[in-house]
Formats: sequence, structure tokens, C-alpha cells
Amino acid sequence: MRKNNIVLVGGGSTWTPGILKAMTTHLDEFAISRIVLYDIDEKRQEVIGEFAKILFEEEAPEIEFLYTTDKEVAFKNVDFVFCQMRTGGFDMREKDEKIPLSLGVIGQETCGAGGFAYGLRSIRDMEEMVKDVRRLSPDAWILNYTNPAAIVALALDQLFPKEDKILNICDQPVNLLRSFASLIDHDVNKFEPVYFGLNHFGWFTHIYDETGKDRAPEIKEIILNGGFRPVDAEQRDQSWLETYAMVEDMLVDFPDYLPNTYLQYYLYPEYKLAKLDPDWTRTDEVRIGREKKVFEECRRIVSNGTAKDSKVVHNDAHGDMMVEVAASIANNSRKTFVVMVRNEGIVSNLPEDSMIEVAASLGANGPAPYAVGKIDTFYKGLIENQHAFERLTVEAYMEGSYTKALQALTLNRTVVDAKKARKVLDALIEANKDYWPELK
Repeated sequence: MRKNNIVLVGGGSTWTPGILKAMTTHLDEFAISRIVLYDIDEKRQEVIGEFAKILFEEEAPEIEFLYTTDKEVAFKNVDFVFCQMRTGGFDMREKDEKIPLSLGVIGQETCGAGGFAYGLRSIRDMEEMVKDVRRLSPDAWILNYTNPAAIVALALDQLFPKEDKILNICDQPVNLLRSFASLIDHDVNKFEPVYFGLNHFGWFTHIYDETGKDRAPEIKEIILNGGFRPVDAEQRDQSWLETYAMVEDMLVDFPDYLPNTYLQYYLYPEYKLAKLDPDWTRTDEVRIGREKKVFEECRRIVSNGTAKDSKVVHNDAHGDMMVEVAASIANNSRKTFVVMVRNEGIVSNLPEDSMIEVAASLGANGPAPYAVGKIDTFYKGLIENQHAFERLTVEAYMEGSYTKALQALTLNRTVVDAKKARKVLDALIEANKDYWPELK
């Protein structure tokens, strides 16, 4: 089996230990020669990097490992780029959430005005990274997990229209499939899902098992009679438990399909707004939860010189997915994943140039998406509205257009009111003046 050189962009992320752990446990299907962590935050990455040295010494000493802030080192001679950057860090995420809430609209990391702000920050750094990778490793696969993935995917598709080795992916469909599997005590790896939508804005229409039986009706019935929790509920913060619980509400109102959890913000914006605390958001929860736990554990492992007794650093859906996607490409396995691709007729009554999220087989030549066909008016209307928001957001960035930015926020179902949209936009412009292009 050919050994691969990997760079993980966003090496100081709290998700990095889980990805690295997944790499050590999937070596039989994804062989690795070298792993490099790359981050612009040297101090943050050092904590993860020193932990990783111990992890690989104990579990995969044959792998060459290093961490760096030098892109010339990071991107040279790599086969796969795992990208999970967060432009502006948690300080800017906090503003994404709290500024909209202070002005009477939903504040959320990837949805609504918060996702709009994060998207305009992410595009610039993603464009620069792709250019750096292509200069130093022309044939590398770029597996992008940077949020908000829908906006980033659309922007990259416009900036690099001839690229065929950039794959935008998200772990929420995998998280949901794992949780569905636990409801019926089934192996998630034997599911064949049918899914359509945009990133963080989609639905499972069918979930077939290995016999060809559709298990979606059974799963819906269980949720409607007993609620819904993530399979890893004991590891989740309270906000995630509340997020999964909303799937039951969405099924009561719209029973056709199993919804992505993020749809709650678009279907029930007033209800969700009333439940969100403008002084205590998801960023605060992460800082005292996952962030604190992961960094304390990495420091403990470094102090003790061993990772063998860790119950915090383990495989998770995110890490497993990233490695399994890379393995399917490297080995031409053609396994099925939910990924983002240019529509081009896959959903026959949606815009051809929209970046949709659908099931696809994934091999050495990239994704081969499964056709969905025509979707019903309700779902078509929702998706077209959301796609228009995403396209206007990208155009606002490309053209430096205040008008298109205002149009985007006015269209978004979490905002709707143009006067609110203007107030939020002006506040976000001030907060993001070091990151956004000038909007005129």
C-alpha cells in the first residue's frame, strides 16, 4: 500500500487530537509516511504538537511527525491536505454569535448572520491556502472541512473552476447516521443513505441497509415516540443535546424526510432566538467544555509522557470521516460519503451551479454523485432561497459590494427584515474590519 504525506491545516484545533488518533487506528487502510501540523498560532499548536509526538511514538513510530508555522515546510510534497482552519479564532466566533443576538437575530457559527461573517473571513485564507498548496504540491488532494462549508465551497468553485482535487465535506451527516444506527442497533457502515440539500441545510430521504430495506420510516417512528439524542451524548455539551432534540419537532411538522439538525435555525428562527442567551453562547460553552478538556488532557499526557491511559483523546466521527474519505480516494475504494459537489443536474430542478450536498461514491477520480431527480416545491423553495443567500455572500466578497451583502442578509431566513439586516451588517463590518474586504 502506498504511503501518504499529510498536512493538517489548523493544527491547534481541539479536533486535531481526534483526527491524529484516527490516523493511528486506520493505518491498515490508509498508510502514512509523514504528518505535518500547520497553524499560524504557534503557542496553541505547540500543545497539540507535543501531545502528538507522544501519540506517534507509542502507536506509530514509523511515521515521521512535525509541526510548523512555515507554509513552505507544511505544504511541500504532500498527498493530502486536511483543512480545518478558523480565521479569527474563537474571539471572532464569539462576535459572530453575540453581535447578531444583540440586534435581535440569531447568532450561530455557520447559520445566518454569524455564518455570513465567518464565511467572508474564511474565503480569503482558503484562497491563499489553495494557491500555496498548488505551488508546492500540484497534485495534492485538498479535503476541506473549514466552515461555513457551504459558502466556502461555493467560493472555491468560483475561484478555482477547473480544480478537480478540492473536496468539501462535513461531518454532520455522518454524526446523524451514527445516531440513527444506534436507534435501531445497526452497523452504520452498512447504510446506503440518500441525501439532498446544501451544507447544513439538507434531508435524508432514504437510509437503506445491506438488504435493500429502507430503515428511514422505522427511524422516524422511533424519534417521534422517544425523541432523539446523539450517539455520543455523554461527550456532548448541553447545546448539542438540545439541537438533536429538535429533530423530533421538525419531524412532527415536516414528516417527509429526516432533517439535518441545523435546519432548526431556518425553520424556527423566532423560537430559537428566544432560547439563545446573548451573553452566553456556544463559544463560551466550548471554551469551558471541549477546549478546556482537550488542552488540559494534552498537557497532562505530555507531563506524564504517555497517551495510553487517555480517555479524552479518542476516535470520533469527525476524525474517522476525514481519514476514511482520504483512504477511499487513495485506494480507489469508491465508498459512499455525503459530500459537496456542483449540482449539474443531480437535483434536476435546482440551479446547475449550486454546490449541493449529496451521497456519492468516492474514488481516485473524486466523487461520483448519485442522482436525486426532482424535489418537491417546499424543499426547492427553501434551498433556492438559501442558495441565493450563499451566492450573494460570495459575490459580495468578490465584488466588495455592500449592496449584495445587504441583499444576502435580507434573504436569509434567520434575518428577513432589511432594517435589521442593515444594522447587523454595519456592526459586523466594524467587527471584521481586519478580515473582510472593504464593502462599498
